[in-house]
Amino acid sequence: MLATIINALAVVAGSVIGLFLKKGLPKRFEQAVFAAAGITSLVVGIQMAMKTSHILAFAIALILGGLAGTAIGIEDAILRLGERLKSRFARKDESGSFALGFLNASVLYCAGAMAIVGSFKAGTEGDYSLIFTKSVLDGAMSIIFASAMGVGVAFSALTVLAYQGVLTLASVWIKPYVSDLMLAEITGVGGALVIMIGLGLLDIRKLKTADFIPALVFTVLLVLAMPFVTFL
Repeated sequence: MLATIINALAVVAGSVIGLFLKKGLPKRFEQAVFAAAGITSLVVGIQMAMKTSHILAFAIALILGGLAGTAIGIEDAILRLGERLKSRFARKDESGSFALGFLNASVLYCAGAMAIVGSFKAGTEGDYSLIFTKSVLDGAMSIIFASAMGVGVAFSALTVLAYQGVLTLASVWIKPYVSDLMLAEITGVGGALVIMIGLGLLDIRKLKTADFIPALVFTVLLVLAMPFVTFL
C-alpha cells in the first residue's frame, strides 16, 4: 500500500501546485489552460488506444459499456459524489468545475495499465518502481488539470487510493488471470475514455465519459472469450 499512498500524495501535491498557478493566472488565460489540458489528454489517450490489436472487441466493449453505464447512470452518480465533496470541503466560491475535475482526473489516473500492473507488482513482488513512475506522471498531469479545473482534481487522490489499494491487496488472486493481451486491450479502451475527456476539455463534444467505464469490464470478458470466439 505504500506505493499507492505515495501515488495519491503525488496527485495532491501536483494539484496544490496547479491551484497555485491557477490563482495567479488572469481569467483571460483560462481557455489556454483548458486547451493545454485537452490536447494533453488527447495525446495520452491516442497513445493508449493504439495498444489495442482487436478493433472489433474494442468497438463491442465500448458499445456495451456505454449502454450499461448509461442505464446505470454512472457519470451522474460520480458527479453527485463530487458535488457532495464540494459542499463539504470546498470553498463556497469554488468554481462549478469541482465535480468535473474530480471525475476526469479519477478516470485519467485509473484507466491505464500502469495502475493495474504497478499494483500487481507492488502486491506480489514488493516492487514499487512502476507505481513510483506513475506517481511522477500523475503529479505532472495534476498540475495541468488542477490549473484548469480546480480543487476537485486533488480529491481524485481518494479514487487512486481506493482503486489501486484494492488491486494491490487482491493482486495475489487476480494476477494469474491477467495476460499481456488483456492489459493491452484494457489500455486501449482506457485510452478511448481519456480521448473523451480531451474532447470535452476542448469543447469539441461533451460526452458522459464515466458512463463508458463498464467497457473495461466488457473488455476483460471479451479477451477471456477470444480463445473460443476467434473472430474477435
